[in-house]
Amino acid sequence: MNNNEENKSMGLEKEIQTDFSKAMSYGDYLHLDKILSSQHRCSDHHDEMLFIIIHQASELWMKLILHEVKASTESIRNNDLEPSFKMLSRVSRIQQQLIQSWNVLATLTPAEYMEFRDKLGQSSGFQSHQNRLIEFALGNKNVHTLSVFQHQIDLYEQMQQSLHEPSIYDAAINALAVRGLPIDQEALHRDWSQSYQPNASVEEAWLTVYRNVDQYWDLYELAEKLVDIGSQQQLWRFNHMTTVERIIGHKQGTGGSSGVTYLKRALDQHFFPELWSLRAKL
Repeated sequence: MNNNEENKSMGLEKEIQTDFSKAMSYGDYLHLDKILSSQHRCSDHHDEMLFIIIHQASELWMKLILHEVKASTESIRNNDLEPSFKMLSRVSRIQQQLIQSWNVLATLTPAEYMEFRDKLGQSSGFQSHQNRLIEFALGNKNVHTLSVFQHQIDLYEQMQQSLHEPSIYDAAINALAVRGLPIDQEALHRDWSQSYQPNASVEEAWLTVYRNVDQYWDLYELAEKLVDIGSQQQLWRFNHMTTVERIIGHKQGTGGSSGVTYLKRALDQHFFPELWSLRAKL
């Protein structure tokens, strides 16, 4: 039976490709053999598969966030703001996927999780280097978090490089200066390895943008895209914290952190502070 006869018998359209002996298939392109064979449970418990897939899928979404944020930061630094808007909108949508994933994980009950939690050893989401890179890219720098990765030389060097690079907010502040808005030099030429601290000149510049939207529409649009991302990141943190509290309460984290207490402290670390403080002054 030839391809056309087989397609017809299967109810397929005759143009549909079925012979991939010499062509790249969907599975080949996506390397599904590797992806779908990477879920290795350390226990026999049914729900460990959920736990693994949620975290693996989240890491893939985080990889895409980093891809988009890096490109959008470069676009802003090149004073070409508009291409960044699409990328930052995409980041916000990805964050929504990550936020919703906590609702799926929350179907895991405390009793079910306790059946395999000890099999995790000292592995913990705290050790997610991509989550840390996202925090760095958004301006929340903390050199002490790098110690977790020092056993992986290449990864440690990547983290060091990211720590010392300007964040997307630093690029946005530089864009304000390029447009002639007065920005203090200490905000433009600072130690990028330190978390960003609020600056009065930056707030005043953003206020000028928000009070003159027609004149600074692109900067205004950039600001609102950043607010979207900062807000979604906080929601992700909050849902993370509440999911952990729902499943393990105030137990210590598997990686040694204080668990819920640590996650609650992280909620106090805000992104893009002047874009929030200016709202009270408009």
